[in-house]
Amino acid sequence: MRTLALALALTAAAAAQPFSHRVHIAAKIECRTCHAAAFTSESPGDNLLPKAAVCLRCHQKADVGTPPPTRLAKFSHQLHLRSGNLAPVIAAAIDRHTYLSTPAPDLRAQLNSANPCEACHRGLETSDRPDRAALPQMADCLVCHNQIDLPFSCEFCHGKDARLKPASHTPDFLDSHTSGKLGLDKTTCAVCHGRQFRCLGCH
Repeated sequence: MRTLALALALTAAAAAQPFSHRVHIAAKIECRTCHAAAFTSESPGDNLLPKAAVCLRCHQKADVGTPPPTRLAKFSHQLHLRSGNLAPVIAAAIDRHTYLSTPAPDLRAQLNSANPCEACHRGLETSDRPDRAALPQMADCLVCHNQIDLPFSCEFCHGKDARLKPASHTPDFLDSHTSGKLGLDKTTCAVCHGRQFRCLGCH
């Protein structure tokens, strides 16, 4: 009876919106059930979305779609999952004020899950549609991968053709941002440049 009720709830949720992590998490479905490929994946190009057959266990139809594009050239889910739950490591960086971005107001509270996937994929328990906000932030990665030596260190993880520069970094940026007219907050530069950067390090 519980299985039938669960199937009806999931089918109703699927009819109402494209996909709800919140509904599936509330139904006690584990990450591994749908994203089994993540546990052996060694490339950011791997398709980690559920197989349609998995969805069809509960749903009458399944249109899984394709993974969103990534700017990463190197990444191993398998390696990171073998490292254990990284949430305490990220939380410690926030507490020590070495996290290279201004953390969202609720970020620290979200780092209490025992589920290692939720260390990097946060907010899923309230997410009712696929959203890039649930993907890891670069500041998360830089807690451990913290050897910043621009432009060379970008290619540790990103491809050479990845578009990483913000829109503000136009060809005249060197002149315009030193004028003070742009009103830039230097702390926003840290996620790419680190906290000890010098202008002459790049220019």
